[in-house]
Amino acid sequence: MATKTAAEQRDEAKQVFDAYFAECPSRKLLDTLSDKWVTLLLTALSDGPRRYSDLSRRIAGVSQKMLTQTLRGLERDGLVSRTLTPSVPVRVDYALTPLGESLMPLVAAIKSWAEAHMEDVEAARDRYDAAGA
Repeated sequence: MATKTAAEQRDEAKQVFDAYFAECPSRKLLDTLSDKWVTLLLTALSDGPRRYSDLSRRIAGVSQKMLTQTLRGLERDGLVSRTLTPSVPVRVDYALTPLGESLMPLVAAIKSWAEAHMEDVEAARDRYDAAGA
């Protein structure tokens, strides 16, 4: 049986998308999906298409730069679609793609879990901080 070189092992790992390998492209996707703005944008779009200004009002604290940057990244990854409607002014709507919709059960569950368990997390943080003081 022939042994594989490290380069061959890395190439093989890329083909099976194993996020434990540093070179695996799924790591970048995991990095994207773990971003708070991504989670909030996806859940804001889960009820249907929204305009940029609606998203900006819905997600408190997001800057125009971060909102634009996050929407572009989600569009690039195929999770969100952008539709221009010629009018005065031009109307731009954002919506989940079928790929984005397939992610929603997981994203919604994480958001719900965070909201439901925040008191427990805060209590754990307080205990940890008190023990370290």
